[in-house]
Amino acid sequence: MAINSREKTIYKVTAVGSVINVLLMIFKFVAGIVGKSSAMVADAVHSLSDLLTDLIIVLFVRTASKPSDHTHEYGHGKFETLATLIVGVILILVGLGIMISGGEACIKFFHGDYGDRPRMIALIAAIVSIVFKEGAFRYTLAQGKKLDSPIVIANAWHHRTDAYSSVATLIGILGAMFLGDKGRILDPLAAIFVSFYICKLGYDVVMPSINELLEKSLPPKTEKEIREILKSVEGIDGVHNLKTRKIGNRIAIEAHAKMDGKMTLEEAHNIASKAERRLKKRFGSNTHVGIHMEPNK
Repeated sequence: MAINSREKTIYKVTAVGSVINVLLMIFKFVAGIVGKSSAMVADAVHSLSDLLTDLIIVLFVRTASKPSDHTHEYGHGKFETLATLIVGVILILVGLGIMISGGEACIKFFHGDYGDRPRMIALIAAIVSIVFKEGAFRYTLAQGKKLDSPIVIANAWHHRTDAYSSVATLIGILGAMFLGDKGRILDPLAAIFVSFYICKLGYDVVMPSINELLEKSLPPKTEKEIREILKSVEGIDGVHNLKTRKIGNRIAIEAHAKMDGKMTLEEAHNIASKAERRLKKRFGSNTHVGIHMEPNK
């Protein structure tokens, strides 16, 4: 099966992020070990989780881009939704891991174990990570919005969490290097603070995916707009039994349209086709539209 333009762009964006993740992960592990910074090693593990999400995208997006067939008559868009859900869960797990690690470090600190004083290479690695991951976030987010791809947008926010993780690591390293033994508490405290943000972000990614997989309807504002578009078509006198849902990056609309019962089947079909074209013009050419024609009583 030929790879479509959207799929190619998603692969390209993911590849750019993967290269950045691989290089940063290696650099962070080396800097963390050589630079005596446990915070930097933990930051490297966070970058490893980014690589895992890149792999998930590569595995799922090709399937999500397949056209509808006899086994998936509404298309395969929800494979992308499932991948987004997995990325969100990974974000939450990474956040919890950082939170637990930071808590353990705080306990050790208050028992007199201040840890080693980090070296300059760890500080440099944190700064480099912030710059590159913020750049990856902005690029990936822009492409995700352009493609209307929830999985690419979720991955963009994963880049941003890695940047924030590096900010916390930078603060901890600076404190440990220049504020003496007592300043090293900044490292685990900053990590715990960031972990809450990462968990919240993961929750924000997971919930829309769960709602979509559970067939949640589109927002009332969108459904109101759909009704207005249908009623604007000459020949449609009323709309009821409207059903909507998301399927990956597209939506499905089904509705009953009331028409003059005396018109011919061909006339009613033409009116329904006109309504379908208007909906697809507004919500995208790949929108699934099903209109059931009913006679006025």
